[in-house]
Amino acid sequence: MNNKKLLGQRIKELRKKANLTQEKLAELIDIETGSLSGIESGRHFPSLPTLEKIACNLNVELKSLFEFNHLVSIDLMKKNIVENIDRLDYNEIKFIYKFFEDFK
Repeated sequence: MNNKKLLGQRIKELRKKANLTQEKLAELIDIETGSLSGIESGRHFPSLPTLEKIACNLNVELKSLFEFNHLVSIDLMKKNIVENIDRLDYNEIKFIYKFFEDFK
């Protein structure tokens, strides 16, 4: 999933957590509801001033808008693990192995 879509999903998640409708948040940040819809759907990338307004009105730090690792699918996580395992050194693999063994 691309970053625009992930950012949009994160903003939507935070907006809903704040119990705000798209209409209300759009009003608070002084943009059209359709523009906010485009941001949340990943069709549009907001400007920095708009991101700052969104964060302020959702009562979160700007950086938290970009904390969307939890939105990545399980299949993509597995794929990334498999693709990166060969890059690890012996001690890193040993650490991961022990970590998984502790879950048994």
